[in-house]
Amino acid sequence: MSLDLGGTAAQAPLESIDELVAYLRAGEKPVADWRVGVEHEKIGLTPDFKPIPYAGEHGIRALLEKLAAAGAGKLHSEDGNPIAVLGDNASITLEPGGQLELSGAPVRSLKDAAAEIERHLAQVQAASGAPGSGARWAMIGYRPFGIPQDGQWMPKLRYNEMHRSLGDKGRLAKDMMLMTATVQANLDWSDEQDLAEKSRAATGVSPIVTALFANSPIVDGQESGYLDYRYQVWRETDPSRCGLMEAMVLPGFGYRAYVDWALDVPLLFVRHQGRYLSGGGLSFREWMKRGELPGLALRPTVDHFANHLTTLFPEVRIKRVFELRGADVVPMPLMMSLPAIWMGLLYDRDARAAAWALTERWSWSERLAFQEQVARRALQAQGPGGVTALTLARELLAIAGRGLASWARVSGSDERGFLAPAQELAVGGYPLSEKLLSKWKLANRDPAALI
Repeated sequence: MSLDLGGTAAQAPLESIDELVAYLRAGEKPVADWRVGVEHEKIGLTPDFKPIPYAGEHGIRALLEKLAAAGAGKLHSEDGNPIAVLGDNASITLEPGGQLELSGAPVRSLKDAAAEIERHLAQVQAASGAPGSGARWAMIGYRPFGIPQDGQWMPKLRYNEMHRSLGDKGRLAKDMMLMTATVQANLDWSDEQDLAEKSRAATGVSPIVTALFANSPIVDGQESGYLDYRYQVWRETDPSRCGLMEAMVLPGFGYRAYVDWALDVPLLFVRHQGRYLSGGGLSFREWMKRGELPGLALRPTVDHFANHLTTLFPEVRIKRVFELRGADVVPMPLMMSLPAIWMGLLYDRDARAAAWALTERWSWSERLAFQEQVARRALQAQGPGGVTALTLARELLAIAGRGLASWARVSGSDERGFLAPAQELAVGGYPLSEKLLSKWKLANRDPAALI
C-alpha cells in the first residue's frame, strides 16, 4: 500500500472534475518508455509460526533497520517508528499486519525485475536471523495459522485510520489487512484508447489468472474449503471499492468513467499536514460539492484525489500506472510468470483482443459467479457452458506467449522463458493450493511444510 509521502499544502483547491481526468491522462507514456514493475508481499512468522511482532530482536523494526544497514535503502519513519526502507527506485514497506512488501523499480526487462527480487529475498533472509530462532517467511496468499486478532497492527499512521474506517465494511476486511499477501504487475499505457483496451481485456481474464496462481487453501490450521481463500477475502472486504469494475467492459470506458467511479467511493481517510483525518462518511464527490469536511474547512486538491486512489482496491486499478492485483503471492520462479503473462497479454494489441475474446460473451452476473467458483475451486472453476478455468488458462498462456514474441520485436527482450513455470503448472492441471495441501497432509499437517 502507498506510503503517502506527498503533501497537500501546496496544491490549489480543485475547481473541476476535468483536473482529475488530466491527472490520470498525465500517466500516458510512449511505447518506447513502457516498463514493468513487480510488487510482492510475504508473510512473516516466528519460529513457532505466530505473526512477527513489530518490536523485539527479530521483530519487524529490527528487520527494517538491518535492511537499511545492508544497503537496501534509507530508513523512513513515522512518529519515530521505522515503517519503510526507501531506495532510489524501489521501496520496502509494511502492510497492516507486518507483511513485508517489495515495490520493485520499473524496468524494461523482466530479467532485471527477477534479479532485483532475488537480491531482496537474499537480503531479507540474511536480516531475519538464524534458522530456528529468527523470522520465517511464507510465500503464500493467506497466513495459514491463527486468526486476525493474533496479529499486531503496524505503527503506521495510515493504518490507524484504515483500521477504524475499513475494518467494519465487510466480514473479512480485517483479514484482508492483516492476513493476506499478493504479487502484482504494474504496466504502462500510451493513450486513452490503449488504456480502455487494456482495462477491458484485463477485467475479462483477471479471474483466470487468479485461478492459475491460487495459493491460499488453509485458514487457522484447517482446510478452508477454498483453494484461493485470499480471493474470497477480497470478495468480502468492501464491494464499493474492491473486485471487478463493470464499466471497464462496457463501451465508452476511459479516464472520465474511472474518475466518476472513484469520486463516488466513500473516503477512507483524508491526509492533511502529515495526519490522517476521518472522511466523515462522505464520498470524494460530496466533499468537492461541500468544499469542506465535517468539522474542518478543508477543500480537496489533486493530491487528496491521488491519495484517495490508493484506497481503492479493484483487481484492475488505474493510478499513474496500470495495476493488475488479483493474484496470490507465490514463490520464485513462478512469481515471475505473473508479470510475464500480463505483459504478453496487454503489451500487444492482437494479444489483448484474443484475451478479451475468451470471455467476451459472458454476462456480468456470469463473471461474478465465475469469481466465486475460482475462490473455491481455482483451476476447476467452471464458466458459462462448463468451460473450466484450466482450459481458459492454457489458452491464455498460449496468447501471452504470442504477445511476448511480438513485444520482443519492440523491446529487444524476449521474456517468454518466464512463462515456463506457469506453463508447467497448467500442463499438470493443479494450482499450488492443491500441491500445498497434499504436501501438508503427507507431513502430518506439520506447519513447516507450508513455509
